[in-house]
Amino acid sequence: MISMVLLSAAAKAQVAEKYEASWPSLEKYQVPDWFRDAKFGIFIHWGVYSVPAYIGEWYPKQMYTQGTKEFKHHVEKYGPQGKFGYKDFIPMFKGEKFDPDQWAELFKKAGAKYVVPVAEHHDGFAMYKTSLSKWNAAEMGPKRDIIGELSKSIRKQNMIFGLSSHRIEHWWFLSGGRKFDSDVNDPKFADFYGPARGEEETMSPEFMNDWLLRSTELVDKYHPQLFWFDWWIEQPALNPYRKSFAAYYYNKAQEWNEGVVINYKYDKAFPEKAAVLDLERGKLDEIRKLPWQTDDAIGNTSWGFTNDNTFKSAQYVITNLIDIVSKNGNLLLNIGPRPDGTITDEETNVLLGTGKWLAINGEAIYGTRPWKIAGEGPTQSAKGPFAEQKTPFNARDIRFTTKGDVLYAIGLGIPSGSTMIKSLGLTIENKTIGKVELLGSTVPVSWKQTKNGLVIQPAGKYPAEYAVAYKITFSEKSR
Repeated sequence: MISMVLLSAAAKAQVAEKYEASWPSLEKYQVPDWFRDAKFGIFIHWGVYSVPAYIGEWYPKQMYTQGTKEFKHHVEKYGPQGKFGYKDFIPMFKGEKFDPDQWAELFKKAGAKYVVPVAEHHDGFAMYKTSLSKWNAAEMGPKRDIIGELSKSIRKQNMIFGLSSHRIEHWWFLSGGRKFDSDVNDPKFADFYGPARGEEETMSPEFMNDWLLRSTELVDKYHPQLFWFDWWIEQPALNPYRKSFAAYYYNKAQEWNEGVVINYKYDKAFPEKAAVLDLERGKLDEIRKLPWQTDDAIGNTSWGFTNDNTFKSAQYVITNLIDIVSKNGNLLLNIGPRPDGTITDEETNVLLGTGKWLAINGEAIYGTRPWKIAGEGPTQSAKGPFAEQKTPFNARDIRFTTKGDVLYAIGLGIPSGSTMIKSLGLTIENKTIGKVELLGSTVPVSWKQTKNGLVIQPAGKYPAEYAVAYKITFSEKSR
């Protein structure tokens, strides 16, 4: 009995071991199962930049960059930047139709398991009630704690709540306004527009400490289980601050008894075991041993709302989600709501289309793990960040996932004839296939395992659009 008590105490001590602000300590981090099981989340870029709604969410930078389309557009429509600056869009950012419960219900219908709104973008306007700046949505614009309200609505729908901070890019984001007569140079607005320094300049300790305080404030106030950082987080000067934040966040997660995730983009930001890699508008072409994530947007040209954005189809989203999951990844799919807080019809339709497919085929996605290979087929997968899938997948492209002893084979299109899966021939792992089922259908599947592969005859009618998922179990007899 005494030995059992000692073992129990030792186990608790091991669990309670605190993280230190060092890479060896932080590399002991383990990606939580909730993230590995979730596979699909929603990203939200909503902020003051949705008011001008011109070209993209980098409008605040470009409107102060002489020679750009945004600069010219701004002067023509709103007047010179010395008289009408970015701050003057804030009263126009009202969010009068923002309904967090409605958003959360839509995300739930989309099949998302976690939601990540932007808490602060490069522009420096916080979408939450912060004690560190008056320039926030609770005191200006909508005059609501957007992040706080969303966190409650998202959790009410039993989804995981996360958030993102792009604060670090604010160091240089509005620096163009220093080069001519603009309100960026007005001392009255230094607490909003500043520092507005050069991107090549090393950040001041004061700015980096402010970044750390804002990041830990978000952790303490909203208990996010995912904290997403953009690319500039990798700056060498920020190294000790990054480590301090990660240790703080991971230790808080132990207090909450909840698994958390930090997303980063490039190797210089975090060692690969200390956090979770994220690829912007791109993906991998093979299985990665460690979990990873793609962040992509339904909008093709902007992450935030613009008047002339174009949009991806549900087919693109679904087939790329499947491709990413087969390689041990997650998809974080972005929407950009209008300034009044409504979500575009185009984005709503894509979300609902994705959710409809997942409602039928989610068994082959959620809670799965990679097989020995990601898949097969004629279409080459895109690779790396900013590498979207330009060549569409088709029914001959097959992706694999597993769950326990079950294998799922997913065709990235609707077959017009029989399906040949070459990787599932008679020599597969010395096993014989015992049963093949079509997810969403009770009609028996006609199939045959040959030495050249598994041949599946076409179904009379497929239960879902865009992609077809087969559930494969093996007989107990090995060959």
